[in-house]
Amino acid sequence: MNASGSSGAAVTPDAFRAEILENPLQTYLLGISISICGNVLISISLNIQKYAHVRQAQHGSKPYYTSALWWMGVILMGVGELGNFAAYGFVPASLIAPLGCVSVIASTVISVVFLKETIRASDILGGTLAITGTYLLVTFAPHNISMVTAQMVTYYFISYYFLVYIVIEILLFCFLLFLYKIKRMKHIVIVMLLVALLASVTVISVKAVSGMITETIKGSLQLVYPIFYVMFVVMVASCAFQIKFLNQAMKLFDATEVVPINYVFFTTSAVVAGIVFYQEFEDLALLNILMFVCGCLLSFLGVFLIAWNRPKIKQENGNFIPMDTIPGRRHTGKVQPETSVLPYGSLADKLMCNKPGPDDDS
Repeated sequence: MNASGSSGAAVTPDAFRAEILENPLQTYLLGISISICGNVLISISLNIQKYAHVRQAQHGSKPYYTSALWWMGVILMGVGELGNFAAYGFVPASLIAPLGCVSVIASTVISVVFLKETIRASDILGGTLAITGTYLLVTFAPHNISMVTAQMVTYYFISYYFLVYIVIEILLFCFLLFLYKIKRMKHIVIVMLLVALLASVTVISVKAVSGMITETIKGSLQLVYPIFYVMFVVMVASCAFQIKFLNQAMKLFDATEVVPINYVFFTTSAVVAGIVFYQEFEDLALLNILMFVCGCLLSFLGVFLIAWNRPKIKQENGNFIPMDTIPGRRHTGKVQPETSVLPYGSLADKLMCNKPGPDDDS
């Protein structure tokens, strides 16, 4: 029976659910649109926060967190991340992660148009490749719309494929953690692999939580099942540790190194997690798989070109002591004292802040 004949009839949850099942393409495009809009909002928020930092540094009066403009950026960041979270309830997890390159592209455009930064040939080429890769991802990614229910998540959670996958991941994570903490091997690949392994767990749990909330909104209550709260705890814990290692990476290495490597590792881990846990490539044709991989590679190359050869940030603040101001010292370098304060800002923000100032050496 079709309820469309009654113009004043309310749309019931069952009717909404049936409409989603009957129009998978619309649901697919809705999820992609939400994710792209979320990434654009994130890039706008980063540039707003960057502008607030620059303005605060010029005036040097109040801390940046007292600025209304900075808080506006934080709010936009939250809305953008909420959009990405919601998108996991509509489209495969293997597609959401690669779309993160939209944020890097948008940040480049915004910084050139509004912050008057210089655009380079590598920015144009990288942006073109990333846009082409995004088109291939959207076109050839799995289009199947599967309802994420508590029963389905529980079934996948105890499946043989996932148990083998999670055991291998735990062993690899422990080995890398041993190298990083005990052997003191501070290599960027080790740190970013730790982030990527946590990210794969984050992607699985985020899609499960988002999908079950979406199903609940549609009328099929999922919040009464214990697996929802298990996945919620896993999501929060993995996100917290992921941010911790990511901050350590930003403290140890330059953003021009961290941003592209993190994007490649995070995307790869997210795609693998979607394939193993949610079996998203199960019925996908070989041509679609090859073109999807090609889209990922083009996006990887585009992000690398945008981040490539950007000048490193030269800090000019009180945390650095010029050696040439110390009597008896003829060094021109700077010493950074130990500090327990983590650098603020996020990856894309630090990447887009890598513009040389007027006093920087050429």
